[in-house]
Amino acid sequence: MSPVDAAEAAGALDAHRPMLLGLAYRLLGSRHDAEDVLQETYLRWVRIDRTGVTEPRRYLSRVVTHLAMDRLRARQATREAYVGPWLPEPVPTAPSPFGPLERVELRDSLSTALLHLLERLTPPERAVYVLHTAFELPYAEIAELLDRSAEDCRQLHHRATLRIGRGPRFTADRAEQERLLEAFIAAADKGDLAALTDLVAADATAWSDGGGRVRAARNPVTGADRVARFVLGIRDRGGLLTVHRTELNGQPAAVMVPTAGRRYVVTLGTAAGRITDVFIVANPDKLPWLA
Repeated sequence: MSPVDAAEAAGALDAHRPMLLGLAYRLLGSRHDAEDVLQETYLRWVRIDRTGVTEPRRYLSRVVTHLAMDRLRARQATREAYVGPWLPEPVPTAPSPFGPLERVELRDSLSTALLHLLERLTPPERAVYVLHTAFELPYAEIAELLDRSAEDCRQLHHRATLRIGRGPRFTADRAEQERLLEAFIAAADKGDLAALTDLVAADATAWSDGGGRVRAARNPVTGADRVARFVLGIRDRGGLLTVHRTELNGQPAAVMVPTAGRRYVVTLGTAAGRITDVFIVANPDKLPWLA
């Protein structure tokens, strides 16, 4: 390949990179894996005869989707060996790494709560769900990308929706998220069990991802009192907190740094004025940007 051809190929990929990265991340829940998929997509893109490719965006989306599905299938075995709950790798979204992709109506599809639920799906279900719900592609176009019929894609989306649900744990109320996060931080910082318990829904769940690298609960913690005590236990082991507000996965988030110990990234699931889920990522492999 001539330098000119290589530059043209790279330019075509770069033009669609934000969209492709956003697609790969939603399919995989890992920025690292998404970047690897884009690299492999580039290598395939530069090797083919592109004279017959009339729609590069569609062709590249197809490659990214199939590579991501292959990774989802391959990592099922390693996921079974993962220590404790697995949570998506948090990504800063202010400013967004996904560029103009991140319209307001797309940011919900980046939330930790939704990406966590997508882990319940098979690779084809996840691909159809992301392409139709987040990217608003019609089933006919998804069928072309996945080499399936439109009706098959419709059924896959229906099954995916049933498996993950679309209940009250999904909220786009930014003001509510910010208010509950601030109240959560204040109660945790003061060690106020009563205040923290009052913020948490009766059926709330805390998910803690240490990946075996740092101390974390190996099973989800459920119930308002248990969740509150679990959060305060982290604080009591590490001492007073230094808190950095940020935005991760399109929602308000906090990086909590105890006086002693590892950093914790916290995002919340909220609904009806209560915290329904506490997502805590402490695995340093998933927080390279904190450095």
